[in-house]
Amino acid sequence: MEDLNFFTLLKNRIYCFLFIERFNKKLQIDFPKNFQRWDLIQHLIDKYDYKNYLEIGCDKDQSFSKISVDTKVGVDPISGGNVRKTSDDFFQDNKQNFDIIFIDGLHHYEQVKKDINNSLKFLNKNGFILVHDCLPRTKAHQSIPRYRGSWNGDVWKAIVELRTKENLNIFTSQIDLGVGVIKKEMNSNILKTNIKNFKDLKFKDYYYNYKNFMNIKSYEDTLKSV
Repeated sequence: MEDLNFFTLLKNRIYCFLFIERFNKKLQIDFPKNFQRWDLIQHLIDKYDYKNYLEIGCDKDQSFSKISVDTKVGVDPISGGNVRKTSDDFFQDNKQNFDIIFIDGLHHYEQVKKDINNSLKFLNKNGFILVHDCLPRTKAHQSIPRYRGSWNGDVWKAIVELRTKENLNIFTSQIDLGVGVIKKEMNSNILKTNIKNFKDLKFKDYYYNYKNFMNIKSYEDTLKSV
């Protein structure tokens, strides 16, 4: 669990300012107030009559408690859900497939990418993977190490990288801090880029390219697309 005491956050903020990035422009991204991540999850479950749901990173069960489905598995090493493991340990031991998987665990690029790739191994045909916190609005919201309470992490970098793959169709729904929507099918809008190291991307890169990077769809277009 991350140490979020005042002195740790202050130290991280100074470190990020001195050694990582000093770009301070802010994005204005509006999210609908009446449609949250759990609403999209439940919409997909109901529409496709899904039976099996997996959630990675449950915290206080903000999402997990709201989902109605025959079988639901919530994985978190600290609290919430019904499986007390890290996602790595869970996937190593898991034998079950799922119709829909929601990823909201450690918000670091490397771990998010690992969670997505592991989830793909256990996703049923025509299933969905959803990923939370894909649309940060400031450098602080996505900074690693973390130096503020409200925080997306650099989840967005994993989405950018995976959008270059031919066998994954991905867009980002402009709801609830950004929800990535992933299906195992041919990529209808592949991201063409010369980026060599996605981890090294900066918020400045995202700021000027986020619409192209993230393949953003509105709430209305999201419902039409899924």
